[in-house]
Amino acid sequence: MSVANLCHRLQPQVSARTAAGFAEVLRRLGGPLQVAVAGRIKSGKSTLVNALIGRRVAPTDVGECTRLVTRFQYGTVDRVEIVFNDGRKQVLPFSADGMIPAELGIDIDQVSHIEAYLTNAVLQGMTVIDTPGLGSLDAASVSRTEELLGAAKHRKPDDDEEEEEGSDELDDTSRNAVAGAEAVLYVVTQGVRADDQQALAAFTAATASREAGPVNAIAVLNKADTIAPESVDGSGGDVWKAATLLSEKQAATLKPRIADVLPVIGLIAESAESGGFTSPDAEALRQLAEMDDDILETMLISADIFTSWECDVAAGTRLRLLEKLDLFGVRYAVEAIRKEPEITAGSLRRKLLDASGLEAVRQRLSIVFAARADGIKAAAALASVTALAHASGDPAERQRVHDAIEVLLAKPEAHQLRLLEALTLVASGAVDMPEDLSEEVLRVGSNADIGAQLGKPGAPRAELAAHALERAGWWRSFASFGATPAQSRVAHVVHRAYFLIWQQIRD
Repeated sequence: MSVANLCHRLQPQVSARTAAGFAEVLRRLGGPLQVAVAGRIKSGKSTLVNALIGRRVAPTDVGECTRLVTRFQYGTVDRVEIVFNDGRKQVLPFSADGMIPAELGIDIDQVSHIEAYLTNAVLQGMTVIDTPGLGSLDAASVSRTEELLGAAKHRKPDDDEEEEEGSDELDDTSRNAVAGAEAVLYVVTQGVRADDQQALAAFTAATASREAGPVNAIAVLNKADTIAPESVDGSGGDVWKAATLLSEKQAATLKPRIADVLPVIGLIAESAESGGFTSPDAEALRQLAEMDDDILETMLISADIFTSWECDVAAGTRLRLLEKLDLFGVRYAVEAIRKEPEITAGSLRRKLLDASGLEAVRQRLSIVFAARADGIKAAAALASVTALAHASGDPAERQRVHDAIEVLLAKPEAHQLRLLEALTLVASGAVDMPEDLSEEVLRVGSNADIGAQLGKPGAPRAELAAHALERAGWWRSFASFGATPAQSRVAHVVHRAYFLIWQQIRD
């Protein structure tokens, strides 16, 4: 990778401290993409983390553990480590149910974060960082989140500690430059608050020195089953249609900081994907499906009625179904059984998984994150390298690094980095563009599929090629005539992107 080569080449030419920072950048480049799951408290972040991993391991009830940042990463042996502020580590046993204990039995003010290593295929390509909820956190939880993600100062030396002059240890500023995730999955519920933009901006400003944009951030509308269809115009009384329409509205509110908002039912996804939904659960639902329609409809009015009604299915069993599926999932499963009486427990689980919306979220994660993980990591690495050089305080070193980056970005193979840089400039508002052109830059830069990039999904190849060439010419003209210097810089990058798309289609 060209960014890795740049770091290797520069290490002998910079101070020991900056070189140590470059070593950390290289380590991050060689690892999986790190995705932080953020959102307000009680938005269902940990439930969604469990669904994405496919294992119920993150505690979802409020406890000490949910006030800490937890990093889920691949390991050859399942283990959990508590990482203390002073760098010490303590192995933590899983609880009897296979989860990280909600209560740790130690002073969490002394804890930096938790590292969970799992033999999980998903984590081979993506490290997932579960964060405490934004909004109603105690100050210590906020500080821990900010420290791990790089938004606050790292641990200061004790009074009797002194930083050695010329030490190769990272200073606070440098450490923060390479800290944090490279991408963000932001979790919202049906009420997007007016300050969600600011909350997302504050959180993502900590992610590897880069703000969120459509390249490295998507959002999900969790608990989609709780949306009242009558509250959303055009839903036709359908819950999922209402959730889809509401997601589109939220996407408009949160853009350009996110690529998209997708509806999901995290609870059903977690139960169906992590093994929580069992054959006895399917059998209990089969019994409910045999009940009289009017009685069952009455029971499904509320959770209290559902669990307290006298019927052949034990109250404890119904409570368990609610905890795994909620009323929407119970209703959906019963309807599926009535349509297909011979359906197996496995097939019913797959139908519930389909109904949760998790697969669409995974596909979007793959398109936005996985397919361009190298580019996202490389862009984050360049931002970190720049910040490290700036923090060194040596003008000559800063200029040396700046010149090396400019040489790198001038190479044809670095065009993706140029495109990501241009997209970030437009998305953040650093370069002011007319609205229609901003949307075009965001579309070209934040999609991996050619049809989506050109705004013509499913179009014939000849039409795509002609459109790409036409837009390449237009952006070249705009760069030369009528654009401001800042706009011209972006326009040249977009022109090149269209030209490369045209070449790709022809080849």
